[in-house]
Amino acid sequence: MESMPANMLASAGIKVVLTTRDEQRGLQALETLKASGLSHSVVLHQLDVADAASVATLANFVKSQFGKLDILVNNDGIGGVEIKDGNLFNSALITNGCVSNEWAKGVFSYDENLSEERIDEVLKEFIKDFEQGSLERKGWPRYLATYTVAKASMNAYTRIIAKKYPNFCINCVCPGYVKTDITANIGFFTAKEGVAHPARLALLPNGNPFGLYYIQNEVSSF
Repeated sequence: MESMPANMLASAGIKVVLTTRDEQRGLQALETLKASGLSHSVVLHQLDVADAASVATLANFVKSQFGKLDILVNNDGIGGVEIKDGNLFNSALITNGCVSNEWAKGVFSYDENLSEERIDEVLKEFIKDFEQGSLERKGWPRYLATYTVAKASMNAYTRIIAKKYPNFCINCVCPGYVKTDITANIGFFTAKEGVAHPARLALLPNGNPFGLYYIQNEVSSF
């Protein structure tokens, strides 16, 4: 799965910086790209999004080697199906939807009052309810709650930065129910089919709509 976004972008003639926490898996992805004749278009760099020093190292590398990024595809996160340690849950959540909690849905859906502070408020409330064992009673998702709320928060943040930087084409996308490790490979779509949707958005020319949420190819409400 790691090599597929890089494969599609490299196939379009783009120089790709492929990042991964696990360098061994990154090297395996490069081998896959080598078999496709695309490894010359891809540079591997280690990145742990939960480590500020790692993020800074990548930023310095990009600046020194390329000057800037023209395209950023962010599909990173940390999470788990079962997390028993509250502190671990905190760090997992912050670095990672549909949300059942009506109050949270209201915060995420109301564009005029949406802000980073409001998103933080939702996340803090979610953490509190988790620690008190009241997720189900408070109406939060019952399945993969951490992942779901985190992705919904990321989508909300996308709208904030899209408004903040209108000269950039910033969108978010749900690729559908894809066969990956997190779905135990029982999704409806192959990884290649899923990756096609963020790749399409990444290759949109300047002047296209921004601040939107797509479910595959269709614009959807948040």
